[in-house]
Amino acid sequence: MEAHLKTEFNLDVPVVKWAAEDERFSEEQLRERLQTMHREAYAAKVAAAGEKLIRRFEKQVMLQVLDTRWKEHLQSMDHLRRGIHLRGYAQKNPKQEYKRESFELFQHLLEHIKEDVTRILSHVQVRQPEEVDALERQRREALERETATAASRHDAPAQEPSENDQAAPGIDGRPMRREGPKVGRNDPCSCGSGKKYKQCCGKLS
Repeated sequence: MEAHLKTEFNLDVPVVKWAAEDERFSEEQLRERLQTMHREAYAAKVAAAGEKLIRRFEKQVMLQVLDTRWKEHLQSMDHLRRGIHLRGYAQKNPKQEYKRESFELFQHLLEHIKEDVTRILSHVQVRQPEEVDALERQRREALERETATAASRHDAPAQEPSENDQAAPGIDGRPMRREGPKVGRNDPCSCGSGKKYKQCCGKLS
């Protein structure tokens, strides 16, 4: 439960400790404490950011969540409409089943909107101007370091080829030379087959 409360409402709640301290600790008491903690935490955010800014942010979150969930709801309604005729095989009235299930889908839509908006607003972090300036300064410094590193790599002199790189294909580094006269393509092949060189050992694959 504590992990779920942290994920959904961003609250560190010692539920186990409360239950251990009071044997008569009830679900209603837990609900009241959670509501109080959540109200106080959100009131602190409003005080830090300002009423006007928070209300504008709430509208933006609400519109974004509503747009996303409404698209999903329309897809669910389309799937329901396409398959509602199958309810007749179960001796049920497809029209009545469509009304019932569409109402349930709409109720789920409202619940999901509330859950998403509450979760987003619970996790939003309000930072002071000094903190924002410090983060921006750190970002600029990191960007400057990356730029300087890239520039130093670009301006670094190219390495001169080593002696091994300058060596010719010969084993000892000297140019390779042909031994014996050059064989023309129309000359008899030196292997003794009697064919022309271009049709024997010099044949192109």
